Amino acid sequence: MNLHVAEEPVRRQPGTIKLHGAEAFAAMRKAGRLTAEALDMLVDRVKPGVTTDAIDRAVFEFAMDNGAFPATLYYHGYPRSCCTSINHVVCHGIPTDKPLRDGDIVNIDVTLIVDGWHGDSSRMYGVGEVPRRAMRLLEITHECLERGMAAVRPGNTTGHIGAAIQSFAEAERCSVVRDFCGHGLGQLFHDEPNILHYGRAGEGVVLKPGMLFTIEPMINLGRPHVKILSDGWTAVTRDRSLSAQFEHTIGVTETGVEIFTRSPKGLDFPDRPGAPLPAIL
Repeated sequence: MNLHVAEEPVRRQPGTIKLHGAEAFAAMRKAGRLTAEALDMLVDRVKPGVTTDAIDRAVFEFAMDNGAFPATLYYHGYPRSCCTSINHVVCHGIPTDKPLRDGDIVNIDVTLIVDGWHGDSSRMYGVGEVPRRAMRLLEITHECLERGMAAVRPGNTTGHIGAAIQSFAEAERCSVVRDFCGHGLGQLFHDEPNILHYGRAGEGVVLKPGMLFTIEPMINLGRPHVKILSDGWTAVTRDRSLSAQFEHTIGVTETGVEIFTRSPKGLDFPDRPGAPLPAIL
């Protein structure tokens, strides 16, 4: 939660994973949908010549117009309302006045606080005519997320999620970033459990109904290693290879998974638009 606006009502307790009920799921549907709508709003704005500053302003204004607040703004000193990670930037790219260029790929990561609950999602957007190798990375990364979410069901473990993502990415000769992971959330921005995007089925935490967390694989065309730039936030690939990420906020149900941040317009993969995908698997 934004520390500038209010004190967090609860604190992260390491090793304690909250199990949420129907009221929390309803609140997460509301926060998740608004976040998805913010990302939908950006589809027509991402084009050559547009600055990521302008994208950031659009996210802030959208949040204000809808009674929400961007969770990243002032979070541990982060200065913006979203993250914009271009080409070899893995995550946490800070919006600037530098314009997007034809052929860029950009991840836009938005978290909105709605009535105290966090909806967290990111998508990849192609800028103009995207090279085939970059589009292939986007397709692989989106499929990694879908496979990770499909592995969520009671009795499976967090290792099933990681194994589903890692096995597919590496079969496609890509690598999985190890330095960042998904996370629990709800009334906290970052909570237990951590969700690794690699691993072995059966290892890790057992999934139980009521868990809330993100799945957000970061996939590189080159090696998995990253470094943090001097601004203390921006993570880039060490070999300057392209990186991509897609992210959803999900809840574990009695029978599988509910995806709170599905696009109501079917734009979860803006460069491959289609009919809306199911929110419950």
